[in-house]
Amino acid sequence: MAITEFSRAYHEKMFPGYVSDFLRTDPEFIERFDNFAFDEVINQEGQGLDDKTRFIAILATLIGCQGIDEFRAKVPAAMNFGMTPIEIKEITYQAVAYLGIGRVMPFLKAVNSILEEKGISLPLEGQAMTTTENRREMGTQAQVDIFGEGMKDFWRSGPEESRHINYWLADNCFGDYYTRTGLSYSQREMITFCFLSAQGGCEPQLTAHAAANMKIGNDKAFLIRVISQCLPYIGYPRSLNALACVNKAAGN
Repeated sequence: MAITEFSRAYHEKMFPGYVSDFLRTDPEFIERFDNFAFDEVINQEGQGLDDKTRFIAILATLIGCQGIDEFRAKVPAAMNFGMTPIEIKEITYQAVAYLGIGRVMPFLKAVNSILEEKGISLPLEGQAMTTTENRREMGTQAQVDIFGEGMKDFWRSGPEESRHINYWLADNCFGDYYTRTGLSYSQREMITFCFLSAQGGCEPQLTAHAAANMKIGNDKAFLIRVISQCLPYIGYPRSLNALACVNKAAGN
């Protein structure tokens, strides 16, 4: 087997002492995949991310593409690279706003199972910063902070028959999730970008959130690094679509 030393060492840090059965059943495949995902991608010049950011993006991407088996494997690996239980939970919670509970429920169950297996008591420390009385106002403020002053009255805009959805975007999507502690605005916008790019079919929203990422400091070069590091988990078509959305948002 010609698995590189870097790939072997990275795999060992993710999964200490674990030997994949794929080495027996699919040796040619695992050689190429591991060398690509755990060496070439990570070490591509100018495309790297710090370990924690890489795993935040990967976990969000796996939820977005419904990669539950790989997600189960990667949660403990992410913790070995410095992610906290709260960060993992916050990614999973926010995914509900972008994928719906029907697609996120298996991931929430997986996180709970993994944390309890590790002896971590649940529930974790609460991160909510809003109440039922102020969630719309706080959500609107989060929208303004991220997208700009044009979002100040978005919650009451649009045709009367569908205006409630814009209200829900303010009080639920942003008021219930973005206002929570545990992740910063920049991290929350990055994971939203990952949710949208991984599930596909959301290019208008992906373009809007690419622009929002750039507005709050996750510049074009950073988003290309995120796409690059997540490509092994969602493949080329959705990665290229995400790149096209980034270029459109950047005016290229």
